[in-house]
Amino acid sequence: MLDEGGLRGSFLVRDLRTGEELGIDPDDEYATASLVKIPLAVATLDRIRRGELDGAARLTVGPGARFSPGPTGTSRFRHPAEIAVDDLLLLTMTVSDNTAGDALFELTPPAMVAAFLEEHGLRGISVRHTLRHLTESPVQALGGHLAHVLAIEGGTAGRGHPVPQLDVTRGSSGSARAFVDLLAALWRPSRIDPWVAGRVRELMGDNVLRQRLAPDFTSDLTTWSSKTGTMLNLRHEVGVVEHAGGQVYAVAALTESRVAAVRQPGAEALMAQVARALRDEIRSR
Repeated sequence: MLDEGGLRGSFLVRDLRTGEELGIDPDDEYATASLVKIPLAVATLDRIRRGELDGAARLTVGPGARFSPGPTGTSRFRHPAEIAVDDLLLLTMTVSDNTAGDALFELTPPAMVAAFLEEHGLRGISVRHTLRHLTESPVQALGGHLAHVLAIEGGTAGRGHPVPQLDVTRGSSGSARAFVDLLAALWRPSRIDPWVAGRVRELMGDNVLRQRLAPDFTSDLTTWSSKTGTMLNLRHEVGVVEHAGGQVYAVAALTESRVAAVRQPGAEALMAQVARALRDEIRSR
């Protein structure tokens, strides 16, 4: 299905009650784009918990102040605005606001986020740069069809790429397994403080970007909490589906497309179909 749809990807679904899992190339690494906002939120909230940061402290963001390009939130503001750290977390996680995320990265830099993951035994996710870095490549500046052609044709079999942001050895990266491990730590907190984990779960539950996996995991009897990531031909989503009957599954889908097009609703539907098929297989056993 993936090959016919012009996709390849790293998928993993894990039953968080039993540990049973099923995946497709779950250890393949991909540039993570906005998925990096999950560990950013975790590390920032832990610093708030420890009293190193004040969630009510206000930062000025927007044009002329802290500003990073992006399609949502304060990245679209025309004027500077003062926003509390707690609310920057909300914007970062729910509408994937790059300016809000980079304001948080100023407080908790990438190296500090990476150190937090390492200290808590959460390996396999690298955090190497800010969100502004994602938009600073010449390929991004080209826009549209040509940018996607270069992104698709430039990759190597070893996941290298002449564009640093797409090279897993130079850019922020991770695999489906690494993100499922992080989700498991948030939904079954032992290594992460329960207050921090609970707050991140709330933020992921409020995510408004629901065009990818959500249609196949949302119903009146389920709760879907997630975070998306998008950059050029990369489309990702990781999340947790909680069923009214008590079943809880962590789901990660990291994909890249061979189709040089910006808008690919069919690819997003296919991601969801594959992830749902893996979940259904585990559920039926």
